[in-house]
Amino acid sequence: MTGKATTALLITVCGAAAFWGVRYLKESGILYKRPQPRYLTEDEASVRPVYAALSKKEQAIYEALCRGIGGHKENIPLPYDVDGDIYSRVYCIVEKQESEFFYLDSVYYTAEKVRDAKIVYRDNEAAAAEGAEALAAAKEAALAKIPLTSDYDKIMYINDYLVENCQYYTGGDADHGSTAYGCLVEGRASCEGYAKAFDLLASGCGLESVLITGTTDTGENHAWNQVRSDGEWYNIDVTWADTDEYNDVRRAYFLVEDDSFGRTHFADCENFEPFSCTAVEDNYYIKNGLYAESMAEGEDILRRELNLGETAVELRFSCEEAYDEFKSRFFTDKYIFTVMEECGIDLSREQTATIKECAGDYCLTVYIE
Repeated sequence: MTGKATTALLITVCGAAAFWGVRYLKESGILYKRPQPRYLTEDEASVRPVYAALSKKEQAIYEALCRGIGGHKENIPLPYDVDGDIYSRVYCIVEKQESEFFYLDSVYYTAEKVRDAKIVYRDNEAAAAEGAEALAAAKEAALAKIPLTSDYDKIMYINDYLVENCQYYTGGDADHGSTAYGCLVEGRASCEGYAKAFDLLASGCGLESVLITGTTDTGENHAWNQVRSDGEWYNIDVTWADTDEYNDVRRAYFLVEDDSFGRTHFADCENFEPFSCTAVEDNYYIKNGLYAESMAEGEDILRRELNLGETAVELRFSCEEAYDEFKSRFFTDKYIFTVMEECGIDLSREQTATIKECAGDYCLTVYIE
């Protein structure tokens, strides 16, 4: 072999080695320039309690995903090589807690190590941009009349607004039924759509709220919220507040402590631990004097409300025994008509008394017609 041929061969071999060497270094991350870790602003973090509970590395991943998804990026460089389990956890938190990302699919890619997030969207970029404008307008309209008083009043307004303006829907998800867009723009949603809409409106007026997923006492998958009112955490289920009957809102699941709520709701704690809810002061029944420890207390409340002219009286009992005793006394034994007469209700005209039960939570409503 001539000297020239040998030199040419060496150059070819060295060139190929250099090419594959650089490619390996890039793919291995050695020559990969990562973005600097960044974090949400103080204002952004203040209405994202789950984000605040993450480690600094997880917060940087969360921020990178939020900025990239907000820009509809399909590949998002992360500031770290991320263990696949950690990435999956942070992605799932973002997908559930960032309610404005209605165009984000729950399907996602992961690996043993994740360097760049590969994002799957349910809508193309143009449709997402158009939908984002519609969702922002719906959010603004929903919050236009929110009371600027207590946390309790704001939560009550949001709860009732969603009940009055959305219909429960259990069909396919092609029309965003599991998103805030489905609830606020299309007017129909599954439980997750209600919960995401609640989060979106709550953060829009400065409330801390999180979306919780889990199962019900019947084994069905379900979603609800926790929200902070006057510094204390409470459970709230807007879906179960909606009876789909005009002007009828069920209050059994409005700002409830864990002991009562846990009889029918079982949280999935895989991605984060729900907040402990032990306060009772802002529970609807306790705050409004509709909570009874005994049948006798229930009678006192009923008489008080009837004397005030109420025709629908809500009650919550502390235990099954008091609940059953009240039902038996007032409806099985028909004592309700004696009480009605003693409260000045004219029984010479045709009058009916009925109850609507939420037995698992010891709640009922007495209707006088």
